Amino acid sequence: MSILLTSIIGLPFAGALAVAVIPRSYQFVIRSVALVATLVSMLLAIYLFTQFQTGLPGYQFVHELAWIPSLGINYHVGVDGLNVGMILMGAIVAFAATCLSREIKEREKEFYFLLLIMIGGILGAFASLDLFFFFAFHEFALIPTFIMIGVWGRGENRNYATFNITIYLTIGALLALIGLIALSVQAGANSFDIRDITAAIKAKPLTQAVQAWIFPLLLFGFGILVSLWPFHTWAPLGYAAAPTATAMLHAGVLKKFGLYGLIRIAIPLMPSAAQSWMQILAVLCLGNILFCGFVAMRQRDLNRLIGNSSVAHMGFVFLGIASLTTLGVTGAVVIMIAHGLLAALSFGISGHIYNQTKSLDMDQMGGFLKPMPFVGSAMVMAMMAGCGLPGFANFVGESMTLFAAWKVFPVVTSLAIWGGLVIGAVYMLRAIRSVLHGPVSPMGEKMVDAVSFWRKLPFALLLVGLLIFGVWPRLLTDKVKPCAEEIIAMATFGQPNAKVEPPPVKGKRLPARKRPPVRP
Repeated sequence: MSILLTSIIGLPFAGALAVAVIPRSYQFVIRSVALVATLVSMLLAIYLFTQFQTGLPGYQFVHELAWIPSLGINYHVGVDGLNVGMILMGAIVAFAATCLSREIKEREKEFYFLLLIMIGGILGAFASLDLFFFFAFHEFALIPTFIMIGVWGRGENRNYATFNITIYLTIGALLALIGLIALSVQAGANSFDIRDITAAIKAKPLTQAVQAWIFPLLLFGFGILVSLWPFHTWAPLGYAAAPTATAMLHAGVLKKFGLYGLIRIAIPLMPSAAQSWMQILAVLCLGNILFCGFVAMRQRDLNRLIGNSSVAHMGFVFLGIASLTTLGVTGAVVIMIAHGLLAALSFGISGHIYNQTKSLDMDQMGGFLKPMPFVGSAMVMAMMAGCGLPGFANFVGESMTLFAAWKVFPVVTSLAIWGGLVIGAVYMLRAIRSVLHGPVSPMGEKMVDAVSFWRKLPFALLLVGLLIFGVWPRLLTDKVKPCAEEIIAMATFGQPNAKVEPPPVKGKRLPARKRPPVRP
């Protein structure tokens, strides 16, 4: 039993408690506590990732404590290849978001308290192996999001965006909660532990009738949390109105909770229903890729462009999941990690611009690369990564999902390639031209680059993560692949349409195939 994972989760919560008792006037101390808590948590997550042993069965760094044994609820955390990269990515984004939270000048104590609670909830949700804590940690992260947008948000539509995101995500969380409770009850495991539920379902699989009504609850509940088309409209509005740190954490990390739930819980435990819904999911993912791509092309607000682009990228993850192949699920997890770093980087850059200009109207921008070469170069690299340029982790994940989906959904994959490569390249390259190139605009004359080490550090960390996993993808894929194989084996076991060739009967030789005589 190891407390390493609990320490990674607990440090942000401990930091929040410390911030709660520090006097409001000690702004520097409050910010320092938040930075130290997230920095140490990130360093421990890096150590966890490097110490993870690829190929070992089961979970590693497990920590389990009894909480309410009579109800089968226990604190139980652990990592395998599916979530060890998610925890690393979440910890890196958390520290980067905390570094970029200096824009908050009012009610700093409350902001950092909510920020640390949100970070702890995010890390706990991905590490939890108990369905109760799996959902509870997600709510710890989700509720502060609503408050932070409503209090520290920006723009005239801040209140509308707050209500919009609150209604959508509350409905999605409620559907997912009903599905998780129903799954636990129908499994008959008398426990909320994922391992116990999995073992119970392996011993006695759920009937097709039960799967038929539980799986849609999880698919659309988790799907709304991920911004599955057509339930996606909350995301661009919410991110455009959110403070920089909140947008980085939610778009980059928390939104992956629904995808993680589908891969970890819904698909392997309800294979019959999963197979029947994957064609529908493949069609819906085109809405993310094509529709949101076209919407992004029309945007003149930088944050809304990034928000619609973020929703479009989720389509590739859904496509990889829908393929129900090891390659597709592995690629989907790689995209989740890559997009987390990319979304955090993109919203961090837009926040740097907004804090100095109080506007994200790209029609008023231009020539920003000259006054801010470092942040401008980071923006070029972020936009290129968003296009799927080789060398970045996004290219690896998207390539894997497209190769996997081609054999299963060739038409959908063809449209996804066109939408992802052509449409994505158009709006990303146009954004680079509008914001960074050309003569320096009046707005650009106000811009100041990130000059100090601490101001450059969050951008550099996120870029390094994208490049390392892009150049050396086996750091991720070797860890993810064994878990993906196990999930796909469970999801495709006992397919009624599977064609299995019978083995040859022992002791009998198969007749040789007759060849036509060769004419002279």
